[in-house]
Order: sequence, then structure tokens, then C-alpha cells
Amino acid sequence: MTSNSAVHTDAPADRLDAASPRTSAEHAHLEALLRCWLRETGTDVPAGQLRVPLPATGLTLATEVLHRSPTGWHRFGPVSLLRADGVPVGPADPVLAVALVAQEAAARGGVPAGEADDLVERTAESVRRVTGYVAHRRAETAVPEGVNGFLDAEQALLLGHLNHPAPKSRDGVSVAEDAAYAPELRGSFRLHWFAADESVVSHDAVAGSSSLGGRDTVALLAELSERRLADGRVLIPAHPWQARDLPHRPRIAALLADGRLEALGELGPRWWPTSSLRTVYRPDAPVMLKLSLGLRITNSRRESTRTELRRGLEIHRLLDAGYAAGTELAHPEFHVVRDPAWLAVDEPGRAAGPEVTGLDVAVREVPAGIDALRCLVGLVAPRPGLGRSRLGELVAASGPGAARRWVGDYVDHVLVPMLRLHAETGIGLEAHQQNTLVRLNERGEVVGGAFRDNQGYYLAASHLPGLLARAEADTSTLAVVDDAIVDERLSYYLLRNQALAVVGCLAVDGLASEEDLLGVVAERLDAALGSLADAGPDGDRLARRWLDADTLPCKGNLLTRLHGIDEVLAPLDAQSVYLDAPNPLRGARR
Repeated sequence: MTSNSAVHTDAPADRLDAASPRTSAEHAHLEALLRCWLRETGTDVPAGQLRVPLPATGLTLATEVLHRSPTGWHRFGPVSLLRADGVPVGPADPVLAVALVAQEAAARGGVPAGEADDLVERTAESVRRVTGYVAHRRAETAVPEGVNGFLDAEQALLLGHLNHPAPKSRDGVSVAEDAAYAPELRGSFRLHWFAADESVVSHDAVAGSSSLGGRDTVALLAELSERRLADGRVLIPAHPWQARDLPHRPRIAALLADGRLEALGELGPRWWPTSSLRTVYRPDAPVMLKLSLGLRITNSRRESTRTELRRGLEIHRLLDAGYAAGTELAHPEFHVVRDPAWLAVDEPGRAAGPEVTGLDVAVREVPAGIDALRCLVGLVAPRPGLGRSRLGELVAASGPGAARRWVGDYVDHVLVPMLRLHAETGIGLEAHQQNTLVRLNERGEVVGGAFRDNQGYYLAASHLPGLLARAEADTSTLAVVDDAIVDERLSYYLLRNQALAVVGCLAVDGLASEEDLLGVVAERLDAALGSLADAGPDGDRLARRWLDADTLPCKGNLLTRLHGIDEVLAPLDAQSVYLDAPNPLRGARR
């Protein structure tokens, strides 16, 4: 590991590579906590020794900055606790450190009662899970037979979100269940199926969608279950964890009791969870399935709302109608993955159905050439004790200058098309690392990209009248918010969380300096300003802001978690805690 800002020849060995998986997992959580706290409190990160005072407890977290990162991908040496007078207490434990930081945050105000204790419990759980994931992957280094490149990348996120204090907490999943449900353990499972009376089911599909092969949603799901029902009932799949939980919910219990819903158990072949856990994939299936999952993962429970199910179809129909024709013409290498169908159990006596159904499925297309697609999060994810990231390995094998070329191609083929789509249509993609797919050629070079997620579509309010006119509709299911809020979200998701992760990853892997790669990002954005300006009124506004602003919005995952915000159900203008942080692109243009 090298640093673009400060290298210390006497620095200790990287604790992520420690022989003990537990040590590796604990250090990963300490690093994530430090990154969160430093960013969310606006604390400057010096080269060399770092002290983080916690006055509420009279203690200090002490470490050495091994890699000072403009993009926030800081790396740290061993973390210890000191008393206020500087006397060492001992090595820092991540669970204790989270408790101390949570107490400090509570002393500053705004932390609801119980949230700090909950985060401490979830951090302990996350450390245990990451320990198991690291141990498993070190013991099973070979990619199993039948796992293609797409699925392998989906299974690569061992440490989780590098700026979240409890990235791998999954409430209510046992060790045995995790072996089947966790992509990190290369798990797979059969879906559980329910049979429902037609009177309590709603569904919709885009007519003529190639993914459905001429079938409606009901027929497609019946085929995937490999079971036929002669009585006209509808087959609905569920994640096995959700199937276990659903009978305890009054609405589902009532349907089961009166016979309008029947649990059939496991049916059909095994499916593999992707990096989101709830979207499942089968290499031989014509579609993927996105299922509701009531687990609280990072900051929210992953259950689809009725609006989100409909949103996927609205996007599909808008794109089919040419709403983004300019972007598709300018960037044929970029693709929005379609969600052509959905099905959900309704609530008896309520025609519109509940907003959160609990038992539902969104059907997702399998993009053409999926073997060449890699989720970005799997490419940039650290691999403790196993060497460089997958992205680092690709770039290192490509010779001198490959890091600059890869970053430039990424901006051209993945980031700029997303910006142009927003400029043309007002649609902002919540394209964080997990929702961003990168298309690679046989040499590992970026030749295209894709976005997936029926949940993550914002619409700038100024574009709503034009969208409704184009769709000949009165309302939209898209997340319509003020233009300024869309800019805020895209500045975090598209730039900080996504594109700058490529820069941070390659620098940590020792393949280039962050300053050099930030210069490449700035140069390519600067080159795209003309085409963005032509795409729509003020279409280059966001890119110019990224290049020139002193600060840019950033999501605070620690504070979002401590404030108890569920990002799926919270109001659009208060989904997360956002703050301003220094803009690493400022001054990077040459």
C-alpha cells in the first residue's frame, strides 16, 4: 500500500491483512468509524499522527494516518485509546469505540434515546459477520464452478460500506441462515412460494417486453416456480427469511387463516443473492427477481413500496417512448436496466393495496452480455489478506498509464451518460456503487455501463410538467423533489460514492496518486461540458459545480444511523443527514 500524500517507512503492517480474520474485521470497522466521524464533524485529517478527542468521556482515539485521501478513502494504522492527559489506556475495540463516539454525538444533541445502544449492538454483530466472511474467502479463494464474472463481482463485498459504522449488520439472520443467504459466503437457496387467490393480488407488466418473452407476470412466475396450479391461484415467490417472517404479520396471517393465501414452501431450483441480498440471480433464468426483505441492512429495511414497484414500469415506458432519446443516441454504450413487471399481495378491502406489501416481487431483465458486466462495488472492494482489489488487479496487469486510462474511460462511459440523462430528462439516478454496473472488454477496459434499481429515480421538479405531458399522465411515481435536492443527491451518489471510489481505490492499491487521477476526472468532465449544455437548459450546471465549488454535499451515514432514519420510508427531503465537505475536484483542472 502506498500513499499519495504521506508515506511512513516505519509504518506498521496493514492490519486489514492481519493473519487473524478477527483482527482484520475489527480494524476495518475502526477505519470506517474514523472516516465517518472525521468527515461528519469536518475534522481535518493530517499526515502522520491523528488524535480524535472525545470530551464527553474524557478519552481520545489515537492512530497514524497511513494514507491521507482527498476522496475520503483514508487508511489508518492501529487505533488506541488515550486518557485526556495522554496516558495510554490500550488498543481500541470497534464496539467500544462506536459506543464512545455515539456518546460524543449524543452530547452534541439530536440522537434519539436508544439509537446509540442499538448501533453498538449492530456493530458487534457486523464485526462477527465480517470475521466470518474474511475467514471464508481466505480459505476458499477459487471461484466456484458455475459462478460467472457478473456473479463473482456481486459476491466480492466482504467489508461492506467503507463509510458506515456497522456495514454488515443483518438483524435476525442466524449463522446457519447466513451461510445460505450471504453473497459473501457464496450462498444460494431455493425460493419459498405462496399461492394466492386472484382477488388479493395486483400485478402489472410492460406489454411486449422482451424479458417476459410474451408471458404476463403470472405466467412467468409460474414457470420459474416449476409448479402449475390448476385452480387459478397465483404463485408468488419470497425470500426464505421473509417467508418465515410473514406469517407473524397480521395482514398475512389473516389471509393464511381464511385460505386466500397458502404457503407452499420451497419450489424450483436454487438462486444466488446479488450484492443487495434481496435481488436474486440464476444464470439460466430469463430474468432476475427483486424481493422484499424486512431485514434492516445499514440504514433501512429492504421492503419494496407499491410506488417503487410501479416506478420501474414508469421508467420502462418512458424510455420506450423515447423520453431519453438524446442520451441513448449520444451514449449507446450506457443502459438503464429495465424492470418490466411486478406482482404484490393486496390488503383485503383496500383496492389500492398497502404501500409496503411485504409479499411482492419486481421482475428485472438480465442485461445483454451480462458476463461482461461488473458491479462497481465488487470491483473496488478491499480484499483483506488476498491482495489488491479486483479493479487494482485489472489495472496493474494493463501496464503503465492504465490507471489514468481506466479512470478516463469510466468518466466517459459511465459517469457522463448519467449526467447527460439528468440534463436531458431531469431524471437523477441514485447510482451508488452497488447500483452501478461497468461493462468491460476482454482486456478489462471500460467500454460501457448500466444502472439498476426500481427505487432510485429522482425527478427534478422543474421537469415534472414535461414528463407528465410526454407520458400523457396526471401523476408520476418518480421521487419528485426540488432541483436543488436532486443536485445534492447526485453530488453524493454519482460523484462521491461512485466515481471518486474508483480514484480512491486505485490510489490505495498503489497504482497512481489521487491528485493525478482527480485531474483526469476533472479533464473529462470539462470536456463533456459542451454536450451536457446542449442536452437541456442549464444542462452543464451540475458538472460545473463539481469542478468549481469549494464544498459539495455528502451523506453522513453515522449521523443518519444515530438519528434512527429509515431511508426507504423517510420523507424525500429528509432521507438522510447531509452535510457539506471539501470538494476534492476543486483546483484539479489543468
